[in-house]
Amino acid sequence: MIQIDYRSPKAIYEQVRDELKKLIMKGILKEGEKIPSVREIAGNLSINPNTIQRAYHELESEGFIYSVKGRGNFVSPRKEAEQTERIDELLKTFSSCATELLYLGVAEETLIKRIKKGGEKV
Repeated sequence: MIQIDYRSPKAIYEQVRDELKKLIMKGILKEGEKIPSVREIAGNLSINPNTIQRAYHELESEGFIYSVKGRGNFVSPRKEAEQTERIDELLKTFSSCATELLYLGVAEETLIKRIKKGGEKV
């Protein structure tokens, strides 16, 4: 379910956050679905529970999950107002990155292929 690259320069909590975010965005984890507990993921990955808790905290602050005291963490429903704001923010980032990539000589076709593949390497 979640894979960690211990040689990656990216912090482990960021990798956990990004992996869970991908599962939510791809619909593998569905709205309202309970996600594995902090202890469960920490045990499966042999990671300190505080690291997983930090990833969950960031996911909650970004609106991807919500917690229910005593019951666990669940995938949040999508809220249109928050989505619109996040979409605008991401499109600005995308425009900036695309402009820089084109300036650095990356072919437009490469960018289009990357978009069509959902961001995965071409």
